[in-house]
Amino acid sequence: MSVTEKRLNILGIRGLPAAHGGFETFAHHFSLWLKDQGWEVFVYCQHDSNDETAPPDGTIDEWQGIHLINLTSSGSGPASTIKFDLKATRHVLRQPGIDLVLGYNTAVFAILQRLKGRKVIMNMDGIEWKRDKWGPAAKAWFYVNELVGSHVCTLPVADHPEIAKHLERHGTKGVRVIPYGSAAITDAPATQLEPYGLEPGRYMISIARIEPENSILEIVETFSEEPRETKLVVLGNFRDDNEYHRRVRQAASPDVVFPGAIYDTETVSALRYHCRAYLHGHQVGGTNPSLVEALGAGNAIIAHDNRFNRWVTRDGQFYFSTKQQLKKIIADMIASDQLVTEAQARARIAHSESFTFETIHRSYLAALESVF
Repeated sequence: MSVTEKRLNILGIRGLPAAHGGFETFAHHFSLWLKDQGWEVFVYCQHDSNDETAPPDGTIDEWQGIHLINLTSSGSGPASTIKFDLKATRHVLRQPGIDLVLGYNTAVFAILQRLKGRKVIMNMDGIEWKRDKWGPAAKAWFYVNELVGSHVCTLPVADHPEIAKHLERHGTKGVRVIPYGSAAITDAPATQLEPYGLEPGRYMISIARIEPENSILEIVETFSEEPRETKLVVLGNFRDDNEYHRRVRQAASPDVVFPGAIYDTETVSALRYHCRAYLHGHQVGGTNPSLVEALGAGNAIIAHDNRFNRWVTRDGQFYFSTKQQLKKIIADMIASDQLVTEAQARARIAHSESFTFETIHRSYLAALESVF
């Protein structure tokens, strides 16, 4: 591979440096790692055209050796993102290199890339069109884009074997499974807990979007059934105008803490590292980044019992399908230090064997090299 060929264009995210989000976090770490392997990396960054502080449209900034292509888009919400994705796709058609598209929400635009003979690797994300939170129009949009993206791109990537099986059932060939990675958290200052009134090992934590498919209400209701010496911390953004969010808050006992959404990496790392257990209620999706990060923090994990979560945790944690099962697991883990310690050790092993950044980055590098 010549030097001029070693260029990667990343599309499908809001930009770098990452604020939050699975794809942004992956792109953040992978870009820096790939640069050190001798590649040039260009990342498309979305800006609001009405923001007077936004960089001029079409300009390129540099961040830690990564080239940031600034593109503006008007409006808000999904419509703005679609406009941005189309603009980024049209721009990249005039550039050299391989295209890595993170997500398939606007995969129909990949047709333009392939018509130009470009090599496109696409991360197919989760099965969005099956999720209850979307209406019929959104589900149809996701379904069409998943179908087009998985068949048009040069190399489809699934973050979980079950996602790969799903794509293959719909006729996609050559799917490569590459999950998310995370850093290993081996220490964190306990002083980060003080603003929330928490003590190391005396609380459990949930970090997720506050949505029904993430079992947040069931977790809070079950934990709140009786007084406990251990607290439950629920990290996530709550809105007063959201009925489900109100129900979660109303169900909470005084032992449940709602700090809101926290995006400070050091604080979140400390909250993960010092928790007694991490509760993961996600019922659908592929490899969830938050679950991988829990493994990297060496957390004992209580997860919803499904094939997605069992594969990530290597069948080495605790699983619930009903509130009664969840109630027993919570009680057992509060009562037994040994249960917690053994689960923590299994989490460390699972992470080191399968989910380190180095492992995932090398898998993506192999994918890049394979499309030449």
